[in-house]
Amino acid sequence: MINDKLPKIWHGGDYNPEQWDSQEIWDEDVRMFKLAGIDVATLNVFSWALNQPNEDTYNFDWLDDKINRLYENGIYTCLATSTAAHPAWMAKKYPDVLRVDFYGRKRKFGSRHNSCPNSPTYREYSEKIADKLAERYKDHPAVLIWHVANEYGGYCYCDNCQDAFRVWLSDKYGTLEKLNKAWNTGFWGHTFYEWDEIVAPNMLSEEREDNVSDFQGISLDYRRFQSDSLLDCYKLEYNAIRKHTPNIPITTNLMGTYPMLDYFKWAKEMDVVSWDNYPAIDTPFSYTAMTHDLMRGLKSGQPFMLMEQTPSQQNWQPYNSLKRPGVMRLWSYQAIGRGADTILYFQLRRSVGACEKYHGAVIEHVGHEHTRVFNEVAKIGNEFNQLGDTLLDTRVNARVAIVFDWENRWATELSSGPSVSLDYVNEVHKYYDALYKLNVQVDMIGVEEDLSQYDVVIAPILYMVKEGYAAKVERFVENGGTFITTFFSGIVNETDIVTLGGYPGELRNVLGIWAEEIDALHPDETNEIVVNGSRGSLSGSYSCNLLFDLIHTEGAQTVAEYGSDFYQGMPVLTVNEFGKGKAWYVASSPDAEFLVDFLQTVCEEAGVEPLLSVPEGVETTERVKDGQTYLFVLNHNNKAEAIDLNDSQYKELLTAQQLSGTVELEAKGVFILAKV
Repeated sequence: MINDKLPKIWHGGDYNPEQWDSQEIWDEDVRMFKLAGIDVATLNVFSWALNQPNEDTYNFDWLDDKINRLYENGIYTCLATSTAAHPAWMAKKYPDVLRVDFYGRKRKFGSRHNSCPNSPTYREYSEKIADKLAERYKDHPAVLIWHVANEYGGYCYCDNCQDAFRVWLSDKYGTLEKLNKAWNTGFWGHTFYEWDEIVAPNMLSEEREDNVSDFQGISLDYRRFQSDSLLDCYKLEYNAIRKHTPNIPITTNLMGTYPMLDYFKWAKEMDVVSWDNYPAIDTPFSYTAMTHDLMRGLKSGQPFMLMEQTPSQQNWQPYNSLKRPGVMRLWSYQAIGRGADTILYFQLRRSVGACEKYHGAVIEHVGHEHTRVFNEVAKIGNEFNQLGDTLLDTRVNARVAIVFDWENRWATELSSGPSVSLDYVNEVHKYYDALYKLNVQVDMIGVEEDLSQYDVVIAPILYMVKEGYAAKVERFVENGGTFITTFFSGIVNETDIVTLGGYPGELRNVLGIWAEEIDALHPDETNEIVVNGSRGSLSGSYSCNLLFDLIHTEGAQTVAEYGSDFYQGMPVLTVNEFGKGKAWYVASSPDAEFLVDFLQTVCEEAGVEPLLSVPEGVETTERVKDGQTYLFVLNHNNKAEAIDLNDSQYKELLTAQQLSGTVELEAKGVFILAKV
């Protein structure tokens, strides 16, 4: 439970009363929040300039009033530290707080996420205001959780960052000799003899747009460094708060598959993971599900917070479509089914000016409760009150895991070849999507996770094999696990240096194959995966594209071969018996039909069964606590669907109905089923 003061699914969102100067509006807000079942408001996210009008003056009286007003009406506070955008006076007096962008241009004051993470000024004042806020509100009964800054992100290339990068490298490598070896600086005459010869890799030095780098090791380390630098800023505020409030949880809102920060590393410093979910109207439902599972996986399955979602439409996408009737409720329960213990919105009242005035809100510009969106929010609020603490702290139990690693992603994207169309996240999602269609529950895990709890582990595009990971995989397979990896795996180590002796490097032993060459074709050009006979659901031929490993078996069995080109007849799908388990290698990027048939075969052989057999477009997931299972059935379709409950007896929690046999689930409808 995030905080036992509010033992239910939290319902609320970002509230910016400082944007209004009207007692009447503030009173109306509270009245409507209560109608909608809003019980948590996130305050003070972007209020640094209001809280601190100059470097010597702090003013929290306005915040006292808002926290007290809400609490007197039964609404708790998620209290932010306001440090997501520095004040104008700070930028004017201390320009070191301003970032230098990828092109080497010094920013001016404006926008947000605009502070240099290695600015001494930013670090001093952000830590100080977090300390003052924590000291002031440490005993306030309204404060449920601390929210540090907001949506950390972006890189800086200023002199402060460059100097700090050199220190970071010195701490990491110890000597320039080790650094030169790790980066292979004998290439292109890059040998460094003094630390201050190293410069930040940007458009002025090693990099060009679209993740193009001449020295991947340098660029990879700079991404690690910038992620660590921003994390250090978070930790400064975290520690300032923690000394005053040791028992109140602290978080910051993440952004799903956001590319710039290593969220597995960040999650270690967060008491609870929170994130902001903003799919577009055409985002695959499985992609949103995968991202929820990834956020849950950051802390090994611990329930997370949905910190933001829009009640209706966004303002920053190319086409800002409305959420259709029922979709907000459906997507809210999708989050809960995959581990969320809160549903919070951005925003509670719609702004009147600047770029977020057209971003959706619980209270629209019309200013009353007689809107479609408000009624949907109120329905959700009523249902959460009805559910109480039933679902809190339930866990998702999966027997299949997919490995996701930000450092591996950075290295893959920075690679100078073999294809500009290779997209790490897309390849991971393809495997997830197939399991989603099969209604097989999945954990998204990092490379540090214990593999022994799973029957099947899938690591698409495991380009970078970190120290000890190959041995970890071997132990998992030897003990009976099934491991799957793909083309462009086992190529480099943690510093992006190729592992010699044949691809897939350290994975060669467990996979029982070696790759001689990698062919890269335009994504429109395809080859065939021709199955030798049949195996489970696999039979006939399928399409593949993008990259094509030319592999030789050395102990593995060839399950399928390429159907054309000069490598016709060479293996494209292999399986290697290793100890008590199996290791599969998929040598190209296959079509969706292949992945469904392949993963169905793998799951059947491993004894992994779907949660429920349901029509296409219906999603299932399950949370468990104290031996009680809660099966979520979500109908993403625009028509009602028949759901076969397989002779089991269930209580549906939202309606209290007893269900069995074949039942109808309405379009955009939700069942939460407790077996009886």
